[in-house]
Amino acid sequence: MRILSFFLATLVPLYSEPALPADSKEDAYPALERFVEVLETARARHPDLDKVTYDRMINHALDGLLSSLDRHSSFIHPEMKQLVTGEGELDNEVRSLGLSLDMDSDNIFLSAVEKSGPADKAGIIPGTAVLSINGAKPDIASLPEILGNLQLAPGEKTAFILRNPERPGKIETTLTHRFVEERSLIESALLKKHPTIGYLRLASFGANCAREIESALDDLEDEGMKSLILDLRENGGGDLHQTVKILGLFVPPDTSVVSVRERNKPEEFLKTPERQRRKREYPVAVLIDRNSASASELSAGALQDLKRATVIGELSYGKGSVQNIIPMGGGTALRLTIATYHTPSGNTPHHKGITPDIEIPFTDADRTNFRRASHPASLTEAEKKSLTTWQDPAIAAALKSFEK
Repeated sequence: MRILSFFLATLVPLYSEPALPADSKEDAYPALERFVEVLETARARHPDLDKVTYDRMINHALDGLLSSLDRHSSFIHPEMKQLVTGEGELDNEVRSLGLSLDMDSDNIFLSAVEKSGPADKAGIIPGTAVLSINGAKPDIASLPEILGNLQLAPGEKTAFILRNPERPGKIETTLTHRFVEERSLIESALLKKHPTIGYLRLASFGANCAREIESALDDLEDEGMKSLILDLRENGGGDLHQTVKILGLFVPPDTSVVSVRERNKPEEFLKTPERQRRKREYPVAVLIDRNSASASELSAGALQDLKRATVIGELSYGKGSVQNIIPMGGGTALRLTIATYHTPSGNTPHHKGITPDIEIPFTDADRTNFRRASHPASLTEAEKKSLTTWQDPAIAAALKSFEK
């Protein structure tokens, strides 16, 4: 067959490269024959003729191929092309709602929720599937259009029907668009009952968060701080270079804190800045949960490996990889995972997360109250009462760790 001959012809340069899987070139022949047989059978018998063109079927097959490798890889083709910025990174954030959308082969879902934004206040969590937007079922082929339609002015509303990944049933909610403050550090204070213990809550690793953290630490230290709780719960990550700078506030200068491993390339080591303005040798506890991802995991893992902090909470999300956008011509591109991030011990959070030193079994009430704590002024009286009577188990565990 012409299609099979084309596939087989492409194998020669591919299989001449080093460091490829152990299966041989001969293993490709029966696999490709099976693919072509399925392709031609579907083309010959499926009733929807507009769906069985070679171009469409192979594009969708390639998307399935890449998404089977990991949830961050995909084949971008005209039917499901995502927004790409000038730097080649996907931009799926709806800032006015405080959420990011992504897609897999089956549905559109919330890949991130920004702290203190409308989605967060509604109790929506990452991983939630989007079943309906303003009464219309979203089509994965129209993600750019959906993202564009959601860029509304403050005060306008969008109705969603969602499916929570943690419990059955549908969620109907209406979110009001508003300006979401672009802050990374959303809380900095000495604990009221423990005036020598500082608390920093970092919602994301934004563009200036290292400077924000350093300034906050200076203030807390001048006020008498002797120990620090760094809260990275529900922090989905962000700028890796800011992450390395923040780690440089707690570990010696020129320390390797993160490495990048890519096939057929030397391992790249990212080190803390060569100069350190203040030495900060006081005890540190880092709080993480299942939504702590990427830069949060690398920060917790690095401080854990270097014996610089006690990590408290639950197993983190498991995102420690690098994606590239690789143009392929014909309006298509690969969003491909090309490398993994590693902590100083060589551990990677990719697919497995960071295991805390002290594990905490967070309840639904713990998660709800933690989210509420970031916007107390907007709570109802009942919610405020629930929050005032709640004891954060992660902070309680951190206080105990400082006593040892």
